[in-house]
Amino acid sequence: MKGLLPQPRFCGIISICSVKKKYFRNHSMFEQAFKNIDDVLWKEAGCTTELDYTEQTSWLLFLKYLDDLEQDKSTEAALEGKKYTHILDKPYRWESWAAPKDKDGKLDHNKASTGDDLRDFVNANLFPYLHGFKQKASGPNTIEYKIGRASCRERV
Repeated sequence: MKGLLPQPRFCGIISICSVKKKYFRNHSMFEQAFKNIDDVLWKEAGCTTELDYTEQTSWLLFLKYLDDLEQDKSTEAALEGKKYTHILDKPYRWESWAAPKDKDGKLDHNKASTGDDLRDFVNANLFPYLHGFKQKASGPNTIEYKIGRASCRERV
């Protein structure tokens, strides 16, 4: 547990307890989210073991993380009055294929890719696009190179 929680300076027992409570509430929230994903994949997708979908789940988490990272960098640049250039082109961003929004900013379930359409998009478009990052990267220590390298073997 040490290292996971921030070490507040000069705070009382109430502050420490609230930090721990927040950590465990968030931990429990993520644990429940993964359990829900597991249940759907187990029951509806016909997976027989967790190994059947571990790679796919890892890729989804990575792509969502990358989208959140880009959103944070874009917001930070805007606050500093700078322009941010996204790593991913618009059609390959999470918001375009996994969680498109309507004009009111709400999730548009009719535009979100699902089933065979989602699989076909990921295999025929997204992974080849991501694989191209390896060749475009300025060096092996860049995020672009790592995205390209990781995507070369994946298929859903």
